[in-house]
Amino acid sequence: MAQQVIPGRGAVSALLWTSALVTVLYWTIFFTSGDVQSSEAECYLVFERAFPAADFWLALNCAAAAVGLGWGRSWATLFGVCAGSAAVYLGLMDVLYNLENRMYASLSGPMIGEVLINAYCLGFGPFVIVYFWRVREALADQR
Repeated sequence: MAQQVIPGRGAVSALLWTSALVTVLYWTIFFTSGDVQSSEAECYLVFERAFPAADFWLALNCAAAAVGLGWGRSWATLFGVCAGSAAVYLGLMDVLYNLENRMYASLSGPMIGEVLINAYCLGFGPFVIVYFWRVREALADQR
């Protein structure tokens, strides 16, 4: 079978790698300097400390999807859909917590960062799911 052109392969791969790396960077900063913490409240810190494993899952799926997409492997679709789904889930968990606890009322620098992360997750997730679903057949033909 002839290989199909996969539109946006480089841009989406870069987006996935960036998402994985920024996730790791966020947690490095969170646990070292705390500069990304949008509150000192114990309930916020407890809530946030529940996220690293799930964010690692997101980063791992982003990296695997980026590798698979770069290599033109059909399994990239699985990891891309998993990455997108993880992003939506994490974004919704964060937004609900922030709404229930009126976190958005205080638009400090770190809270603006949280808003951007929330918006990114809720935009990036569906985009990645749709992208990989649309290119799944082209990826299957890359062998």
